[in-house]
Amino acid sequence: MFDIILWPFKWIVSLILTGFHYLFTTLGMDPASGVTWTLAIIGLTLVMRTLTIPLFLKQIKSMRGMQELQPEMAKLQAKYKGKTDQLSRQAMAQEQMELYKRTGANPLSSCLPIIVQMPIFFGLFQVLRGVPAAAAAGEGILMLPADLVKQFNDSYIFQAPLFSTMMQPGNGNHFATILIAAVLVVFMSITQFITMKQLSAKNMSDSAKESPMYRQQQMMLYIFPIIFAVSGINFPIGVLIYWTISNLWSMGQQWWVIRNNPTPGSQAERELNARRAAKGLPPVGKTKEQHEREQEELRERANRGQRVQPVGKKRQKQQNRRK
Repeated sequence: MFDIILWPFKWIVSLILTGFHYLFTTLGMDPASGVTWTLAIIGLTLVMRTLTIPLFLKQIKSMRGMQELQPEMAKLQAKYKGKTDQLSRQAMAQEQMELYKRTGANPLSSCLPIIVQMPIFFGLFQVLRGVPAAAAAGEGILMLPADLVKQFNDSYIFQAPLFSTMMQPGNGNHFATILIAAVLVVFMSITQFITMKQLSAKNMSDSAKESPMYRQQQMMLYIFPIIFAVSGINFPIGVLIYWTISNLWSMGQQWWVIRNNPTPGSQAERELNARRAAKGLPPVGKTKEQHEREQEELRERANRGQRVQPVGKKRQKQQNRRK
């Protein structure tokens, strides 16, 4: 059943790999080189991440909606605290759904990009793991013809086959294979950590950081990289390359969004407003006229609130002499 579900994704993976391999060999690269096949895997990664940009934007919008409704969620939880009867649970669930609908938030939307990528991830995993057997039998793998499978099987990156893993080094240099795989596993875990850290460190409002959701995110921040590090010892080198490049894409994509379109009330928004102020621009979401009017009101308020400070006799005499 798992193979049947993955079949269309394996077909897509094999088609894109074949297409990029043809492109790079047309440009004069060695068709049997591990560099050529590595670039084909990177090309596959970039295609998939480009296609998931709309999902990423939906993820950002949903996460902001979830952050905005955290204070109301806290009030709702306090309202039904200690009420365990079925009617109360149903009423609480209904009110939660109304909050999600009003803010456009969806708890599952934050996982959409990674959920969509997982079939491609496992499809690539299956294709790479099937290369040695298909090459030995002189067979192709879906859209990868037999001659390309043979070239893939014979290609190496720093003396390590792209289909090899830390646990199954293949027929290349075992030490080089284990070393490269270990470096990629560490790099994959670090980039995964940084990618998740970006969102919670700068792009959450102060009120959202006081919510239970923030504490859960902080836990996942350390759990996910550990999971990837442990499971990474069974990933082929080609899959590790795919996931690491995908993480780098996510880091760059998030950095751009956080820098230019931050969550209201977050540290990133304060930094953006500071950069705008240095350029003589108003804060985000306000016109220059609105900002100047607000500043004038603040100055008037400050002037009205000032009181005459008491002056001592000695200081009063000094002031009188100056006059």
